[in-house]
Amino acid sequence: MTTTSTPLPEVWFLTGSQGLYGPETLDQVAAQSQGIVERLGAAGELPTTVVWKPVLTDAASIHRQMLDANSAPQCVGVIAWMHTFSPAKMWIAGLDALQKPLLHLHTQAGMALPWATIDMDFMNLNQAAHGDREFGYIQSRLGIARKTVAGHVESPVVAQRIAHWARAAVGRHETRTLRLARFGDNMRDVAVTEGDKVEAQRRFGVSVNTYGVNDLVAVVDQVADTDIDKLVTEYADTYRVAPELLPDGERHESLRYGARVELGLRSFLGEGGFGAFTTNFEDLGGLRQLPGLAVQRLMADGYGFGGEGDWKTSVLLRATKVMASGLPGGTSFMEDYTYHLVPGEEKILGAHMLEVCPSITSERPSLEVHPLAIGGREDPVRLRFTGDPGPAVVAGLADLGDRLRLTVNEIDCVEPDEALPQLPVACAVWKPRPSLSTSAESWLMAGAPHHTVLSQAVGVEVLEDFAEMTGVEMLTIDADTTPRSFQRELRWNAAYHRLAQGL
Repeated sequence: MTTTSTPLPEVWFLTGSQGLYGPETLDQVAAQSQGIVERLGAAGELPTTVVWKPVLTDAASIHRQMLDANSAPQCVGVIAWMHTFSPAKMWIAGLDALQKPLLHLHTQAGMALPWATIDMDFMNLNQAAHGDREFGYIQSRLGIARKTVAGHVESPVVAQRIAHWARAAVGRHETRTLRLARFGDNMRDVAVTEGDKVEAQRRFGVSVNTYGVNDLVAVVDQVADTDIDKLVTEYADTYRVAPELLPDGERHESLRYGARVELGLRSFLGEGGFGAFTTNFEDLGGLRQLPGLAVQRLMADGYGFGGEGDWKTSVLLRATKVMASGLPGGTSFMEDYTYHLVPGEEKILGAHMLEVCPSITSERPSLEVHPLAIGGREDPVRLRFTGDPGPAVVAGLADLGDRLRLTVNEIDCVEPDEALPQLPVACAVWKPRPSLSTSAESWLMAGAPHHTVLSQAVGVEVLEDFAEMTGVEMLTIDADTTPRSFQRELRWNAAYHRLAQGL
């Protein structure tokens, strides 16, 4: 699943002023706010188009503009800037009505003050320093969730922070209409993969529904041999195919069945308009293999996925894939599997049974077939590789009963200490920040899940913005985390969220 062929989503740029200044000044306000929009576009950071809207000077036009933003399917968020002094009572009805994410940009048209020529005309035209403070007050007075960014738009840091917010807005927009297909239920007796689908739909908008595995099998069985032939040829062109899987190899039929599953799964998801899905090795119906290769390739195309029926991780993966669009680095379903606990060299080896996305490697994956000790089916085909080194995050979404919690750990992916010739699955190795012990202790205290999303493309700020937009609690484990401070944050958060829900 890709989004490259669709028009870029839009962020609307709203400028506040008032009629007091007269038409000549308002014309200058309009020209300068258009200049800000042009600079944002020229920075090349945003994953959206920035659409300039006429300067807003009264309550009726502000309210109407917010309603228009709500109803425009292409609009994912709104940026507001008070170029001059816009009396904030004019904004009350509009802000109350706004349902899209809001970024308050605190900037001004010029970077440097023209000290020698400043007069009162200049002062009247450059009043964001106090106009935005008026706007900040009314947002706080109304309890409006928003992101605030201060600085000149030509600053790379400012442009990047706006881009992070825009990526989060695109992710939120994606989940508002996301459909997720669960093939079977979640793994029996597992707690963390359970969750409240109604609350998830309220927070994210995602529709999560279960389909019988044999509904998928019926589509898989109808796949034409000619289509399988074409896909097998694509495999040979794309991957290093194990000799036994080649056309004259003794396991070639295993590869053909893997291709059949991929084609059937693509057809089912495409016809149903699904952007994410789950499977479960305990519920395979008439499938002869646990889908491995198919899942890996679908993830590489942008689909969300969760193993063992883990729909929350599947939702998070799809949202993160969308937020990462166009950025270097990959994003994958992941699981903290086992530890290297040599003092001073502690690392985590992450993997899963089969389903790790090849987007996290720059090497050419190997296409292989190996036994799978669980599931009771034929040996499944899968892509095998090791994730690239570099900074990344792992993020996990858990349902705490009264709220959803997103836990994020900053990590550094590294090369394995030695080759892994006997490990028959794709994997990644990383050092968690600040250390394995603090990371693991904090993760466990948070009740964070064992299934995660690993992303080399999306960082903490994007996920923070996404959590704020969706009303989800977020905890970050980074280089500054200590178990004591993290435990205090957990207690403060618990108190805050219970109070925020009302008595």
